[in-house]
Amino acid sequence: MANETWTVRRLLEWTEDFLRKRGVESPRLEAQILLAHALGCSKIDLYVRHEEEAPESKRTAFREMIRKRADGMPVAYLVGYREFYSLQFAVTPDVLIPRPETETLVMEALRRIQSMVAPRVLDIGTGSGCVAISLAKQHKTAQLTAVDLSSAAIAVAAANADRHGVRSRVTFAEGDLFAPVSGQTFDLVVSNPPYIAHDEFPALDAGVRDFEPRSALDGGPDGLDYYRRIAAEVPAHLNPGGCVVVEIGPTQETAVRDLFAARLEPSQTYKDAAGRPRVVSARRR
Repeated sequence: MANETWTVRRLLEWTEDFLRKRGVESPRLEAQILLAHALGCSKIDLYVRHEEEAPESKRTAFREMIRKRADGMPVAYLVGYREFYSLQFAVTPDVLIPRPETETLVMEALRRIQSMVAPRVLDIGTGSGCVAISLAKQHKTAQLTAVDLSSAAIAVAAANADRHGVRSRVTFAEGDLFAPVSGQTFDLVVSNPPYIAHDEFPALDAGVRDFEPRSALDGGPDGLDYYRRIAAEVPAHLNPGGCVVVEIGPTQETAVRDLFAARLEPSQTYKDAAGRPRVVSARRR
């Protein structure tokens, strides 16, 4: 092993095996993402460079990333980005890593505003900005306001808006839920709020539990704290016929629907690609 030539192919093979033995769900994909990042190339480029020997300096950087990944750090934080809704979003440990399930939230939000001219949309708990920015990219006249309690998250989201050329249509505001938009109304309110219940944290994947921001995950004792607050305050911030669309945990459908039904028209549920309840929407009476 000491005298082995560490080609791109060999590095991928070794790393895939190493990650698989540590229970990583997608070891080949993660090996490709991390090595491409270390070499400063695309994943596709790895295939044409299979027999190329990686420089020692690049192998050193790669080994350090693999060590951190073995300790549980998510790949997105190691490379600094995650793909979402066909866009690349910068992420840091200050923001939740965008997940494919949240694309269901974007799709339902778009369905609600697709026929509107210049709809006003509020994104509560914007994090990386993935929801607000995806909506702005897909609806060319939508006007977005994105709120987050974390100033560090706002900085990440604003940089992502700049990167994707929608900064002129997305206003960022730091604050708690509706506080930064007092007196304002919207055609649509979207949110992927914290919804992990306290007794669910021990069972979370270590990469989520130990590395992602607790404030973006912790939904209170039963996971419903933010839904209660949103349901109570959102009617005053919706235009006539306006809608609220929220992501939920897969076991929270009935509870969240009941919260909104007390103040808005009967709610609807939408499932994610795996067939699990993922999004609840309700309309102002």
